[in-house]
Amino acid sequence: MNPPAQPGSDRQGVEQLDERRIHRQVEPARPPQAHLVLGHGRDASSEAALPVAADLARRLQAQLHVVHGVDLADYPIDPDAADWEEQAQRVLVAQQQHVADALADADTGWSYHAWRGDPVGLLATVADETDALMIIVGSRGEGPGKVLDRIVERSVSHGLIARQHRPVLVVPHPADAPRRRPT
Repeated sequence: MNPPAQPGSDRQGVEQLDERRIHRQVEPARPPQAHLVLGHGRDASSEAALPVAADLARRLQAQLHVVHGVDLADYPIDPDAADWEEQAQRVLVAQQQHVADALADADTGWSYHAWRGDPVGLLATVADETDALMIIVGSRGEGPGKVLDRIVERSVSHGLIARQHRPVLVVPHPADAPRRRPT
């Protein structure tokens, strides 16, 4: 199935869906000089990392590969709902479209990957497949409230740094950004 080209573009997107992995790719206007991998989810840290990764891809003339690890947060709360899987699929399609909208003007090309599994492993897989220059992820932030988050759900950035031979760029959480004083 080929979705329509991105607005303002004559490039075609290619979308594939198999049992394990959703993949969509928009071809670059010119051959990429490098590849970057971005971990993306439905959270503020991912939203902060997406424009940073897009800007970096533009500056480096790199193709951006966005990776989403599908987990229970992508599913509705009620597992007994008759359309539970369909609701989850709508959420995943909406997230993919959100990324497509954010990258609509990217002339370096991009791809979107979503499948189930450990986010660290998924990011490493795509980085290996593309021989990525680096992996980019958002930070959930710092502070006492985040300690419990890290106990319940391990940090993707820490996992990548511990297991990756590629550089890992961690984009600060918007709440942790220093406040500028008016001049």
